[in-house]
Amino acid sequence: MDAEGYEISPWELRWRGLDLEALHRTESTFALSNGHIGIRGSFEEGEPRGLAGTYLNGFYEQRELPYAEAGYGYPEDGQTVVSVTDGNIIRLLIEDEPLDMRYGDAPHHERVLDFRSGTLRRTTEWVSPTGRRVRIRSERLVSFSSRAVAAIRYEVEPLDGELELVLQSDLLANEPLPTKSDDPRVAAALDNPLVADFAAASGYRAVLAHHTRSSNLYVAAGMDHEIDLPADARCSIDTEKDLARLTVAVDVPAGKTLRVTKYLAYGWSARRSVPALRAQVDGALAGAMETGWEALLQRQREYLDNFWAAADVEIEGDAELQQAVRFGLFHVLQAGARGESRAIPAKGLTGPGYDGHAFWDTETYVLPVLTYTMPDAARDALRWRHSTLDTAKDRARQLGQTGAAFPWRSINGQECSGYWPAGTAAFHVNADVAAATARYLAATEDTEFETECGLELLVETARLWCSLGHHNSQGEFRIDGVTGPDEYTAIADNNVFTNLMAQQNLVDAATVCTKHPDLARDLGVDDEETALWRDAAEHMRIPFDDGLGVHQQSDGFTHHADWDFAGTPAGTYPLLLNYPYFDLYRKRVVKQADLVMALYLRGDAFTDEQKLADFLYYEAITVRDSSLSACIQSIVAAEIGDLQLAYDYLSEAALTDLHDLHSNVSNGLHVASLAGSWLGCVAGFGGMRDHGGNISFAPRIPEQLNRLAFHMLVRGSCIGVEIHQHTASYTLVRGEPILLSHHGEPFTLGTTPVTHEIPPLPDIPEVRQPHGREPARRG
Repeated sequence: MDAEGYEISPWELRWRGLDLEALHRTESTFALSNGHIGIRGSFEEGEPRGLAGTYLNGFYEQRELPYAEAGYGYPEDGQTVVSVTDGNIIRLLIEDEPLDMRYGDAPHHERVLDFRSGTLRRTTEWVSPTGRRVRIRSERLVSFSSRAVAAIRYEVEPLDGELELVLQSDLLANEPLPTKSDDPRVAAALDNPLVADFAAASGYRAVLAHHTRSSNLYVAAGMDHEIDLPADARCSIDTEKDLARLTVAVDVPAGKTLRVTKYLAYGWSARRSVPALRAQVDGALAGAMETGWEALLQRQREYLDNFWAAADVEIEGDAELQQAVRFGLFHVLQAGARGESRAIPAKGLTGPGYDGHAFWDTETYVLPVLTYTMPDAARDALRWRHSTLDTAKDRARQLGQTGAAFPWRSINGQECSGYWPAGTAAFHVNADVAAATARYLAATEDTEFETECGLELLVETARLWCSLGHHNSQGEFRIDGVTGPDEYTAIADNNVFTNLMAQQNLVDAATVCTKHPDLARDLGVDDEETALWRDAAEHMRIPFDDGLGVHQQSDGFTHHADWDFAGTPAGTYPLLLNYPYFDLYRKRVVKQADLVMALYLRGDAFTDEQKLADFLYYEAITVRDSSLSACIQSIVAAEIGDLQLAYDYLSEAALTDLHDLHSNVSNGLHVASLAGSWLGCVAGFGGMRDHGGNISFAPRIPEQLNRLAFHMLVRGSCIGVEIHQHTASYTLVRGEPILLSHHGEPFTLGTTPVTHEIPPLPDIPEVRQPHGREPARRG
């Protein structure tokens, strides 16, 4: 067992023993989702709890954004994810005593999140305050195969003779939930957010329908049951506007078990009527009942078997890291598997953090994982971006620009950031969308998506850069007044990450228009416009400090005043919560990888010498006040040859939520950091790069590891990579031969596996971090 209470095991996350103080964390780590429905890992009894929550992807309430002083172009409305009708509740009374884990005793209690079965299992032996003993077994799933369905198997066994049991299975809307926001508008939006429209019950089935007050979204939730009774029982079902309850009262003899299988179904829409949603939910319940519990379990495992065959990362030498990487991959899958026409939020559907918004995290961290392991999910996420293109074009026009300006944070595609310097000014999100599009197209050769969505995404984002930037008197193309990934340096000129990503965006757009000239003409693109794109890309300004021999994160950055790291108390991190932005913006302090992110994503634009010099310089001033940073620093540390530092940062990224390193896992998991654990293994220790759509590897693993192995899906082929201390082997698992490279040496991988020697590490200077911000050393 590690220090946080989780047992270390390769294919599961197990918590043994009862710790009610940890509920706020384990409800997030034990959350189940399929990308459409998300259910936090609360106890079935409903109480005690940290923060219960059931979420539907894209379902939100609208609220007015607060401004002390309004300004032109400021977004007017925000969006907040809403916890919908809770169907997870199964209350139990034992001879009139409610099962409540705060009372009595639990001599045995464990919960297991199984990465291969896709279920959360629980076993509890509970002794009531009056001494009555029962054993509770439950297992729940949110179905990957049936998108609208979740299910719970709940069993109660008396341990000391016959007991009178009363089981209450609920659908409950408008649960009172705490909000940590200081904004009263958020509290108001989340106070009884659902207005009742319909309630009906018959037999063991009930359906409730509601709508939100401001966003005017409609939702229906239904439950149905299979009940295995060991004796005669009294069953009844009742509904109110916010509650449906099935009650089962039965005397259960010793050695017998009361078993209830509860099926849940959800549907929501901004357009469909309440009767239509009720019919949708009734149909999903009928399908689930017909399929049955055992078949749902079997399909869940089959779905995950297919996923792990392509996505698994095997690590020998660090059992905790192995578990953490699989935990991360499992939750990345849950965040994106069946989202389909919706975004992938930064917290997935594991909690209400960030108001349920999606950011650039999706395209930059999550989609590379899905592109190479589950490309259909990556395509669906990009289709969501394309579905919001008209909104993004409207936003660009409002800002006086052409093309598309995608939002910094959003649920439905509209900008929801009320802070301009770290919101709208972060235009790099548009290049991030374009990069994810180009990566997906190169990795899949999906011509249907390219013609239906990809071309237009690349064109409209390229148009934004030509509108946003300009040529100066020296002929350089400048992009001024923008914010890069480092939110401690805002409204800067010529942020290197932004400029290099925009440069690639412009080149990719021109290339795809040349490939599809007729479709490009339909979008109004002519040869003159593509020539402008290529010219802007060719003359893109990339600031460099000749005196220091490093790239400037943005114009003038290396001339800013130093931040006093030695004089900064450890308890004042993250700095943004304890220092004014005015001071942060004027100093050489970096919140998260920015220029270093460019070294990774646009590594083809730097020499090896520049990468080393830049990494040494920026590592010394990067404080990692964001969970997005560690995995990127791990990747570049591995590339420059500091494998111990890369190992330390990879562990930090992978264990961010399991160790609650940012003290906020109660609001949901950090899905980008979890995806970053895959990136750290594959792009870091595997050295995988995909510049220009060409797949290359430069593998090296730290001395603590004996073996690292992973698979990738590329253009219909499945590649297996196995790395040892001195050699790396490549296997074509299936598909056509593919051109790869190993440490700069190209080779064609065919039916015969290929093994290459790993060259020795280069000698590099000592890498230093800011005072007190060194990562924990991984032994």
